[in-house]
Amino acid sequence: MTLALYGHPFSSYTQKALIALYENETPFEFRMIGPDTPEHIADWQRRWPMGKFPVLADGDETIVEASIIIEYLAMRYPGPVALLPADPQTGLLVRFLDRFFDLYVMDAMQVAVDAALGRFPMTREDGRALAAQRLDRAYAWLEGALAGKTWAAGDSYTLADCAASPSLFYADWTHPIPDSFPLLRAYRSRLLARPSFARAINEARPYRPLFPLGAPDRD
Repeated sequence: MTLALYGHPFSSYTQKALIALYENETPFEFRMIGPDTPEHIADWQRRWPMGKFPVLADGDETIVEASIIIEYLAMRYPGPVALLPADPQTGLLVRFLDRFFDLYVMDAMQVAVDAALGRFPMTREDGRALAAQRLDRAYAWLEGALAGKTWAAGDSYTLADCAASPSLFYADWTHPIPDSFPLLRAYRSRLLARPSFARAINEARPYRPLFPLGAPDRD
């Protein structure tokens, strides 16, 4: 049975799941959710009435939430890149960093996006200022945490880096990482150069005009 991933190429959490699939060259069918692909919407909503993506379909089984999808792939469809370490202590660090990037980087960036879309009772400028304040704290913590490391948790590319890739990609568009954080800037550059994420970036490139804050002419 071929795996199927429901999502959108410009969605940060869809990209997070795509990275894991691309890392291990796991065969799957991408079922895009959008106005041009109505044939996928009914099955996606049937599988996950919460109306969020990505959603992974493995036959009759449905797996939701990007982190859980990656854990599921590691368990059921392991490949040469072990995104979840075998060592429990290292695995705990990887899972913590995965949550850090989702909750303290991606969620902070999303404040500015939601304000620009009118989803929060604040001005576009206030939303961006609040996002910048929160991102500065996250950036400062990450600059220290990355000392002596190639990837988020050490020398190996893991689930944490799958989370970091879209988080830092869009966060830097919203509030650029200052020059005073050279380790974090270099880490973001390594993430963008990773073939799995570079592929996801290129697939999402046509949708950049959708970014409500205005996509910069870079990356």
